Amino acid sequence: MKKLKEIFQKKEKRTKKVRPTVKEMFDSQTSRHGAMSMGMIALVIAIVIVINLIMGQMPERFRNIDLTDQNLYEISDVSKDILKNLDSDIEIKVLAVKKSADDRIKTFLSKYAALSKKIDVEWIDPVEHPSALEKYGADSSSIVVSCPDTDKSKVISFNDILVVDQMAYYTTGSTSPTSFDAEGQLTSAINYVTNDVSKKIYQTTGHGEGSFGSSVTDLMDKMNFELTELNLLMENKIPEDCDMLLMYAPTKDLTEDETKVLKTYLEQGGNVYLILGAVEEKLPNLEGVMEEYGLSMADGYIADPQRCYQGNYYYIFPELSVSGDLANDISSQMVLLVNSRGMTQTEPARDSITVTPFMKSSSSAHAVTEEGDEEGTYVIGATATETIGTEDEDSEEKESEEKSEDTSDEETKEARLTVITAPSMIDEQITGTFTTLENLTLFTNSISANFEDVQNAAIEPKSLEVTYNTMQHVGLIGLAVIFGFPVVVLVWGFVVWWKRRKA
Repeated sequence: MKKLKEIFQKKEKRTKKVRPTVKEMFDSQTSRHGAMSMGMIALVIAIVIVINLIMGQMPERFRNIDLTDQNLYEISDVSKDILKNLDSDIEIKVLAVKKSADDRIKTFLSKYAALSKKIDVEWIDPVEHPSALEKYGADSSSIVVSCPDTDKSKVISFNDILVVDQMAYYTTGSTSPTSFDAEGQLTSAINYVTNDVSKKIYQTTGHGEGSFGSSVTDLMDKMNFELTELNLLMENKIPEDCDMLLMYAPTKDLTEDETKVLKTYLEQGGNVYLILGAVEEKLPNLEGVMEEYGLSMADGYIADPQRCYQGNYYYIFPELSVSGDLANDISSQMVLLVNSRGMTQTEPARDSITVTPFMKSSSSAHAVTEEGDEEGTYVIGATATETIGTEDEDSEEKESEEKSEDTSDEETKEARLTVITAPSMIDEQITGTFTTLENLTLFTNSISANFEDVQNAAIEPKSLEVTYNTMQHVGLIGLAVIFGFPVVVLVWGFVVWWKRRKA
């Protein structure tokens, strides 16, 4: 019994020696590392909390980073330039409940207004202030852009910003927005309320012309252009208030009388914008006007194996040569044309005429007809200009008496003939499918370039749908991705396996 008691006492002593004290526990290396880790975690959490508190107090434009695939909140250089040069204050009244408004609209408004101190944005709850709707002449969920200096205003509906495809709505019942047009609507509205300049464009009829799609008419409206139809067979002259005569895809030729009217208009310093139709028939009168200005039509359609889309030789990417107003917002140089005609540059009828091409095929292009083809470089788009001087002289008697003095008052005008040889330039099936193309941008630039006092404020909506690749010869890249890379990986893996097996 005594021995058994001694054994228990010895065991208790050993247990006391093995069990560490509290002080020993905290003095151990493991404990110190654990305490340090917990301290670092607490410090990181505290830093995160402080950063969130600071960020929460910053303006919304700094708190939102554009991570969208379509760069919805990226603002173009055109808008930045307009906002930078604002001389008048701009008031933007948002008639909507801010908490329930679309986050995309709220974010874009904050980023947009931050670009100019002249812009003041105010949200007005139409539920709490129903009289505001009557005061501003607008419905709920809309934006009123106004300028006190000009006393002009423009209303933008949220439906004009988050645009729903009406065809999809009627066929599938889908109401999801397909495009985001905040920048285009706001910039156009600001340009309208601060500018008194408006242009009237007469669009010809009676020659089988095509009709513009909604995307083109929307862009024209954004530039404050007024489109009016004109039948030259019913008029013996072009109206005096015509700032530009536009012919879109005519399939029939002008009459002799219409040709005289057109030439007279150009000789007086008029602007003519012509987009030829995709027809091979000769239009001798219309082509005669073009030849007078140094542009001669080539036979057939243009096929360009060097600059084509996925091996389709008639789907071409012309080479652009743009500068000045034509180059605004042109970055990718990607314009896709289908079934394009071609022109060759010839000697104009007068030395005062200057021809400047801005779209050409490559030197490997062919003008293809049923009889054959002819290789060469073809002009796809060009502008012919002519400086016209008019003199208002005094009578011969007064002129003879004052020979030493210059009694003539000379004024100069510039006639412009712009020609594009493919109606697909503004075809909605192309521009709507390949949203990264710059077809419409080049089109609106070439329109506004006709006017010194007009800035192109027509900004295209940003698509909310899937975008498609428009790379040239993408078929070769596809073959490399599908077959080339897997083969390389398999061969490399086999080599590694073989070396390890021999080791």
